[in-house]
Amino acid sequence: MRIAVTGSIATDHLMAFPGRFVDQLLPDQLHHISLSFLVDTLEVRRGGVAANIAYGLGGLCLTPLLAGAVGSDFAEYEVWLKEHGVDTGAVHVSAEHQTARFMCMTDQDSNQIASFYAGAMAESARIDLHTLHARTPLDLILVSPNDPGAMVRHTEQARELGIAFAADPSQQLARLTGAEVRTLVTGARWLFTNEYESALLRERAEWSHEEVLDRVGTWITTLGAQGVRIDTKDAPTLTVPAVPDVRAEDPTGVGDAFRSGFLAAVGWGLPLETAAQLGCAMSALVLQAVGSQSYEVEPARLLATVRTVYGEQAAGLLAPKLEQPA
Repeated sequence: MRIAVTGSIATDHLMAFPGRFVDQLLPDQLHHISLSFLVDTLEVRRGGVAANIAYGLGGLCLTPLLAGAVGSDFAEYEVWLKEHGVDTGAVHVSAEHQTARFMCMTDQDSNQIASFYAGAMAESARIDLHTLHARTPLDLILVSPNDPGAMVRHTEQARELGIAFAADPSQQLARLTGAEVRTLVTGARWLFTNEYESALLRERAEWSHEEVLDRVGTWITTLGAQGVRIDTKDAPTLTVPAVPDVRAEDPTGVGDAFRSGFLAAVGWGLPLETAAQLGCAMSALVLQAVGSQSYEVEPARLLATVRTVYGEQAAGLLAPKLEQPA
């Protein structure tokens, strides 16, 4: 399956706060917060949702096409992605702006406070999926967090081209209008959210849970340590548990790794449950690393995790794909 991953490409600045954010918030003073957190560590890492997902897909040997906008500072990052199986031929390089920056602080409870500078990402709408599809036919387009105009344009272009698309509005839900959310979701083969985002999506779109399911193929909701819930209209809800007893080093990019594993497995024609199991195993890999691209996809390790947590049948379905030579 040829997957185009549209969305953000960024540099992550990850900081660790040794305390708890909630202990610093005074309920009667929330209307004028002025806080400074002294952090213990700073890690500068490669990131961006689209780049993270493409990295995971590349590690699973799917050679995804990354479609996002970057600055002239992207050269070293591009080499890294190419070395890890990502096709960067569709990346737009801005002549005016630097690559986007994600700044995130995590406390001891894994709560996060983050900010994002768009930079070159504002030019993502210049990427034309018609041109990319004409160059190399696409089977699936993933529309992940990006400049809102680019997200809408790429969704509409997927419909025009008749190509299946996956909707992953996630972090941009707070920025998107109700009309934009409805445009991005309607007709998606796959819809990805976490539990909070699922509620926010319904609020923004002014749709009930059932009305969302009327408009998408399958809705995948990640539940953190509780795993993942998969909803399809007129079918029982499927719940897959997360990999247990994982030492959490950094939650950044965990959801992106899940999407990589899930989309790889459905691209291989495997059942939804198996796809979610591989997604959860991929999530466990990145959760144990600092930074969203600091892990390596090791087939033997993935299979061992799947076999231990989900059983021999799940491992047996994945083994022929994961054990293929790169």
